[in-house]
Amino acid sequence: MSQNGKLIIFSAPSGAGKTTIVHHLLGKIPNLEFSISATTRPARGDEQDGKDYYFISKEEFLHRIAKKQFVEFEEVYSGTFYGTLREEIERIWAAGKVVIFDIDVEGGMHLKRKYQEQALAIFVQPPSLDVLKERLAGRGTDSPEKLAERFVKAEKELNYAPQFDIILKNYDLQTACNEAEELVSDFVEGSLQF
Repeated sequence: MSQNGKLIIFSAPSGAGKTTIVHHLLGKIPNLEFSISATTRPARGDEQDGKDYYFISKEEFLHRIAKKQFVEFEEVYSGTFYGTLREEIERIWAAGKVVIFDIDVEGGMHLKRKYQEQALAIFVQPPSLDVLKERLAGRGTDSPEKLAERFVKAEKELNYAPQFDIILKNYDLQTACNEAEELVSDFVEGSLQF
């Protein structure tokens, strides 16, 4: 079990493009492995357990919290928990890989505080709150109530951007992907330090 592995943290409000950027990086940088989060929310669309998330019951999630099996967790929306299992990070490091996270803003900040210089924390900045709202509404996956909840959360999360190592502006997706690739490659190779 390696304690000196590296972590790449991508955080942003929902709809800012972090998932797309992370998928781009996974296809370009062979030494990265995605950290699969645990959640109590049901699977959406064609999401698969053990690939997109570890889907577990609220009871099991709370049991694992009590056993201190999470390196970070939170109740993101009322009654819906998300978290990173310690064994997931250890599994990836044991394989000699660099862990990459696609995680909400508070979870990302918690991981950066915990792992400090082992972690590169990147905040994906959308062009504006209005663009973010358009993207979220355009997904068509959320009820009006859930969208309203996401908008409130997004406004709050944008204020955390300066606490991250890097703010990556996603005004143009291809440009953001290219910039992310350069930053992550430099960090993995050791030429970018924080």
